[in-house]
Amino acid sequence: MAIEGNRPPEDAAPILASRDEAWEARYQRIGSIVLFAVLLVLPAAVYPVFLMKALCFALFACAFNLLIGYGGLLSFGHAMFLGMAGYLSAYGAKAWGLTPELAIACGTAAATLLGVVAGMIAIRRQGIYFAMITLALAQMVYFFCVQAPFTGGEDGIQAVPRGNLFGVLPLSNPLAMYYTVLAIFAGGFFLIHRIVHSPFGQVLKAIRDNEPRAISLGYRTERYKLAAFVMSAALAGLAGATKAIVFQLASLTDVHWGMSGEVVLMTLVGGLGTVFGPVAGAFVLVAMESYLAQLGAWVTIVQGIIFVVCVLAFRRGIVGELEAWLRRRKG
Repeated sequence: MAIEGNRPPEDAAPILASRDEAWEARYQRIGSIVLFAVLLVLPAAVYPVFLMKALCFALFACAFNLLIGYGGLLSFGHAMFLGMAGYLSAYGAKAWGLTPELAIACGTAAATLLGVVAGMIAIRRQGIYFAMITLALAQMVYFFCVQAPFTGGEDGIQAVPRGNLFGVLPLSNPLAMYYTVLAIFAGGFFLIHRIVHSPFGQVLKAIRDNEPRAISLGYRTERYKLAAFVMSAALAGLAGATKAIVFQLASLTDVHWGMSGEVVLMTLVGGLGTVFGPVAGAFVLVAMESYLAQLGAWVTIVQGIIFVVCVLAFRRGIVGELEAWLRRRKG
């Protein structure tokens, strides 16, 4: 008779699974409290503009992680949602005189609509074909932004007014602007957390792990993937619209294909398919760009070296490796 070693009996598997879920929920709850407690007091020690930039990119990376980490869909064109929302938000605030909240809502709505159109085209393919279609669509959007009269071409839309939030709170104050960005990031972060842990999120993860089996169970997988794509586009647009108001600028940088590469890097460095990974990856890359700016073009080389090291030594990313270590310690 073969001895199975220390493997638990089969009837203990549901109990162990529920314990793992309870531990994960507790870890995420504590981590969220610590994260936002630190972010609340961080402006006292760190330049608020740096933090606002990091939070905008963190929301962008979280939106991208929703698509690739939980849906298994690699998009090489997510910059089109960030950049197009930034343009519409900036143009609405400057040309139409919209208040900040309406300008951000306008940019987010534009990204959502673009996500519906792009998703209906791209979602029909899988794997590398899906990635290439999103890249092609993003390039089309980029050349549209170069030629469109309202975008300002290579100059972009500059001197975008921040205005007063709800007509009361002046966003010209850096701290008021920071806490507004923090509130927007918190809303997007917890919305993604709720989506991931909802029945919709569980089906999405099942499609990621084994799509043929999900189809055999009766799920319309294309509808789930399209919904995830549109949600990710909307949240990426929210990040881009907010960023345009923060920096009072919308430019071609945010809609360029290089930005799509950066968000992939943020997600992989932080931890693919983790809740806090994209946040950590965004802060790491923004810090590198800010504090290594004196290196000039060498910043890109340094980023490439760090990316290679993370892929080879920390395949789960920073947060992914930390979670694995905590699980081993708990076990």
